[in-house]
Amino acid sequence: MQSALIHGPYCRTTMAMATMHFKERAVAKPFKRRLGAEIAVAPGIDTDSFGTFTGEVTRQGTMLDAARAKAQAAIEATGLPFGIGSEGSFGPHPFVPFVAAGSEVLLFTDRKRGIEIHQTLVTHRTNYQSRACRPDEDIRDFLARAGFPAHAIVVTSNTPATDREIIKGIISPAELAGAIRHAAGTSNDGLARVVTDMRAHLNPTRMSVIRALSARLAARLATPCPACDTPGFGTVEIVRGLPCAWCGEPTQLAAAELRRCAKCGFERRNMTRTGADAADPGQCEHCNP
Repeated sequence: MQSALIHGPYCRTTMAMATMHFKERAVAKPFKRRLGAEIAVAPGIDTDSFGTFTGEVTRQGTMLDAARAKAQAAIEATGLPFGIGSEGSFGPHPFVPFVAAGSEVLLFTDRKRGIEIHQTLVTHRTNYQSRACRPDEDIRDFLARAGFPAHAIVVTSNTPATDREIIKGIISPAELAGAIRHAAGTSNDGLARVVTDMRAHLNPTRMSVIRALSARLAARLATPCPACDTPGFGTVEIVRGLPCAWCGEPTQLAAAELRRCAKCGFERRNMTRTGADAADPGQCEHCNP
């Protein structure tokens, strides 16, 4: 492991990251341990200009577009050839009803080699939630689920009578009570809207997910292409269609992982991590419609 770090292509390099919310704290350790690389925060970049969770700035394009724009901005601001961009999104889980999910993208750009590598993670490990309440309402159950005060809260009017005022980064009960009173007083229905603050530096749960995703990206960047030795060889697609053990028809379960080089395009198809060669009939829409 030590020789790989010493001789790896990114050892003793510095990579620029655009962040206002201390995401470098999640990325630095995995990148240092696996690649021997340092992370430098690019100065003067307002990452809120790429979109905000509270809606003041609408994100343009996809999460991947935003992460790419941040990585490119970090490169331009520092002059370094390596840039990292991060983007997150929160809402209903795409597969599990009535469960909230967080989606994270971490993107790496290497201008020296002309490659771009990204990793994504969809997880139920999130405290994302919101509710409307009156100033005198007991919301201790909501706050407990949100992890308050270790996790910050955002408060705004539920149906604003004028321009919506958003109070972010609330971490004290007194501040929260005052913000709810103020927001309810400016709302047409007399209610305040309380929302978990999803900015990484005020949300330890999200920060831990970004750290896990950083470890995945670092591991991929440490993996050379078997054909051309370019770093970043890894999974780009999950191939679904694992055959049912009873009827043999394809299911929606993963059958293989498709790995590809970002430089030469060399591909390799691997079994999934489970190693299963057939699906449980309970997962088959033909045997168990």
